[in-house]
Amino acid sequence: MATDPRILARWVEVHRLAVAGRQPEIARNIGNRVCWVWLRTSRFAAVEAMSTATLTLGPHAGSFYQRGWARSSTGRPRLALEDYQQALTMYRQAGDRAGEAATIHNIGGVYDSLGDRQRALDHYHQALPITRGVDDRAGEAATLTSIGHVYNSLGDRQRALDHYHQALPIQREVGDRAGEAVTLNNIGHVYNSLGDRQRALDHYHQALPIRREVGDRAGEAVTLNNIGHVYNSLGDRQRALDHYHQALPIRREVGDRAGEAVTLNNIGGVYDSLGDRQRALDHYHQALPIQREVGDRAGEAITLNNIGSVYDSLGDRQRALDHYHQALPIQREVGDRAGEAATIHNISHVYNNLGDRQRALDHYHQALPIRGEVGDRAGEAVTRYNIAMVHRANGDLDQAIRELEQVVDLDRQVDHPDLEADTAVLEQLRRERAEGHPSGPPTGP
Repeated sequence: MATDPRILARWVEVHRLAVAGRQPEIARNIGNRVCWVWLRTSRFAAVEAMSTATLTLGPHAGSFYQRGWARSSTGRPRLALEDYQQALTMYRQAGDRAGEAATIHNIGGVYDSLGDRQRALDHYHQALPITRGVDDRAGEAATLTSIGHVYNSLGDRQRALDHYHQALPIQREVGDRAGEAVTLNNIGHVYNSLGDRQRALDHYHQALPIRREVGDRAGEAVTLNNIGHVYNSLGDRQRALDHYHQALPIRREVGDRAGEAVTLNNIGGVYDSLGDRQRALDHYHQALPIQREVGDRAGEAITLNNIGSVYDSLGDRQRALDHYHQALPIQREVGDRAGEAATIHNISHVYNNLGDRQRALDHYHQALPIRGEVGDRAGEAVTRYNIAMVHRANGDLDQAIRELEQVVDLDRQVDHPDLEADTAVLEQLRRERAEGHPSGPPTGP
């Protein structure tokens, strides 16, 4: 269908008249065409309004499906699930296997957004053979990408990359530019998780112009947010803020409440890094109620963890622990192993600051195997560094040096910016051991 604004406006008027005149076939046909155009350009509120108007004329699988997509994209997963289940029943009754596969896939996406990774995988693995059975190559690639996304969330980076690299050539083969951008973005996310910032940026910068080309405003905001995240990891705070502040108004424009909260949370993180604790808290406290409103349990836990970190920086240890202990059970509930490790690490940090070294060590040793399991080598280096500092404070230089040797090795693997500083600390501890006396605890993360 042509997307010329004048033609589209005429179709919208035809749809309005069809609804008013109780002409369901015309309303469904026109509504379906217009909503697909709007979904491609992230006009989710308009899709929801038109689909709802169409449904006043009776149940219709396509309208339920499109409204479910709009509601899922604007952070209302429970309402989306209701619409998708209605669509799924109708597609199955009609024997529409392609519609069935697409709906099952999108139900999996809702469960993924809710942090229920296993149920998400179950639905994706139901959808995949159906897409292949009806020779829906674009649908097959989308499902492979979604499976990869779940594996990345579970910390299985290699399996995530395997699925993304199966999807990408299919998307290029069938000319699915929007899907190609999603997969490139997701590959970038994996490399960022692995600490390979340059390869992450390369993939994000491939995805961004495609998302602009196809009018995927919601996707454009995701990629801008991700680029900001990489720059923040590289210590370029201003460039990070620039990208986050490009993403935020787009997320508000398209009604992506969950995404808006993510970006607010990320802006808070930059201000925290810059030492502006109050502005950090302001942004976190804007994000938290949105995450609770839309049911983003994984995001809620991240924000609680971040608020705890600010209170720890301010010296309010008890309030820090309160927030960490709110975050931890949510992360376990949603299967966020990387987040769980970060929170346990942060709890350790509080106990260390309180002088309870044994409890600090206990928690660091809980975090360490999880960081290894999810492939977070940079995080593993930070945890090992802190373990080394506890051993050093306890006078156990041999154990501290063994940990720091592993820290330096991990820093080299991920090209960590702290490599030089950590190597200097290692050499300092070796000198202390040779001299037979400590010279005071070195500073560090």
